[in-house]
Amino acid sequence: MMADLLLTAWNAVTMVAAILTLAGSSELLVLSLAALYPARPSRSNPDRGPWSVGVVVPAHNEALSIASCVGSLVLAEKGGMKVDVFVIADNCTDDTASIAAAAGAQVLKRIVASQRGKGYALNFAFTHERLAGCDCVLIVDADTEVADNFIVAAAGAMRDGEAAVQARYLVRNVGESVRTRLMGLALRAFNVVRPLGREHLGLSAGIVGNGFGLTHETLRAVPYLASSVVEDLEYHLSLVRSGRKVAFLNETTVYGEMPVKGPAVDTQRSRWEGGRLRMLVEHSPKLLLDVLSGKLRCVEPLLELLLLPLAFHVTLLLVAVSGRLPLVRDIGLAGLAIVLLHLLAAILVGGGSWRDVGTLAVAPFYVVWKLIMIPSLVRNARSSHAWVRTGRNSEQFPPDNTVGPNA
Repeated sequence: MMADLLLTAWNAVTMVAAILTLAGSSELLVLSLAALYPARPSRSNPDRGPWSVGVVVPAHNEALSIASCVGSLVLAEKGGMKVDVFVIADNCTDDTASIAAAAGAQVLKRIVASQRGKGYALNFAFTHERLAGCDCVLIVDADTEVADNFIVAAAGAMRDGEAAVQARYLVRNVGESVRTRLMGLALRAFNVVRPLGREHLGLSAGIVGNGFGLTHETLRAVPYLASSVVEDLEYHLSLVRSGRKVAFLNETTVYGEMPVKGPAVDTQRSRWEGGRLRMLVEHSPKLLLDVLSGKLRCVEPLLELLLLPLAFHVTLLLVAVSGRLPLVRDIGLAGLAIVLLHLLAAILVGGGSWRDVGTLAVAPFYVVWKLIMIPSLVRNARSSHAWVRTGRNSEQFPPDNTVGPNA
């Protein structure tokens, strides 16, 4: 009797798991197939007269990386455009401001202890009088290096009529460890395959927080008021609701540093995914109402929110596969096949290699690690957070010759 009750209960669990994956699997399938379409020709950017660009680098205690970031922006191609690099030294207590100025940036200092966060820093920059005359702004994280054509491609696309743009965002230190290689594959899936699929379908590509751009007109119509941990996702939802779309720039890339190991890895992932969970709770009901009222442009953003982080999505699929109901098992198996297609698409269109196929062998350990992080993720699923800067690899693991016996 007890065995029958447990079996019935487990069948119910597997059925719920299967239902929870349907929206996410549909999203992955459609975007993966769309991303595999032949690439569109690169945009041409003819000289259409003066164009002023403000490159904004929000920075909180980034003394170690800011010079490299500013240097890559200063050396990038300008294509005859007027380009100024602005570093927002937000509540800094180190030498970020002086180092950024020495590297060639204009520095805007902001000290508001009660409002700490990337969203606040960006809103401060976008409304500052020194950026008021810019035709468009580009946003680059302080630990980032950009491709030589980043400014020309991103600002040029907006000069040619795009309201907002998002470049490819990849891992700069992808070869440092198995974990960074796996994270690199995950970012190619999230930051290349999905936005490229949306671009090919004529949808808004999305904003991933680094390497995106907005025109002055867009900022005037949709002010940057997002202040959550995932302010990029929050702002993109505002853009979609306003009827605007983000174009994906597959022809240019920004490269950000990912933590190799240690507490910084857990901190970064739990903040990102906890923030996305908060957006799911807060915004999915609003998006559903928008869809029911006829705003079909909100269908894909709703599906994106319903797609859980890939590790959790795969876990639910495995639960579904373990069930005894044939339909539930089929949904789970089909979902796992779609995930595999999605990762293969990330390798094919994201610039991966055969090594990434081998990296998939450690994916089960990655899933276990993400499951262990669930309590931290839930704690981070709050409406607002102070700017918790992710520790850099050079801080956590300095070279041996810099570490003394008393360090």
